Amino acid sequence: MRIISGKYRNHKLTTIVGNSTRPTSDYNREMIFSVYPDYQGKKVLDLYAGSGSFGLEALSRGAKWVDFVEFAQSALGMMLSNIEKLRCGEYCHVYRRKVESYLKKCDSKYDLIFLDPPYEKGLLNTTLRAIYAAGILEPDGVIIAEHSVKEDLAKDFQQDLITEKRGKTVCFSLLKPSTTENNQEHI
Repeated sequence: MRIISGKYRNHKLTTIVGNSTRPTSDYNREMIFSVYPDYQGKKVLDLYAGSGSFGLEALSRGAKWVDFVEFAQSALGMMLSNIEKLRCGEYCHVYRRKVESYLKKCDSKYDLIFLDPPYEKGLLNTTLRAIYAAGILEPDGVIIAEHSVKEDLAKDFQQDLITEKRGKTVCFSLLKPSTTENNQEHI
């Protein structure tokens, strides 16, 4: 796996061997970045960050800051190695926390939130509800959710859906901030 574009272009990233994580492939990251290309000056939250490939790609493309949230120790080691390799530690912070715990205590606002929860574990809609309940997405912000094509967004998120891009096994859903008063419909 490598950084596709920007100032860290073609730098190889370290990933975990085996099935404990499922890194977003170069092809799938290109799909994301073709649908949402503007990262310049953005503050990014990368949930279930794994090796950090999405957040590092966002930094490479001009994001000003990335907060990474990951709990698995093996993934954290790879992510920290990748951050060190790119020498970008001054532009990011890594939190070793469960995503739900991080979102409950988060007091930052983000222009872009990326989430890639483990597939088919019921975490997609649960995490989206927690994001909306926390109110951490800027008014013009975007959520990019990577999920299995077998796992659909709940009906209450359909009004916030900007677009979806589907592959054979993966789907990327882009959502805007909730249009409902105080995000109550999602809670």
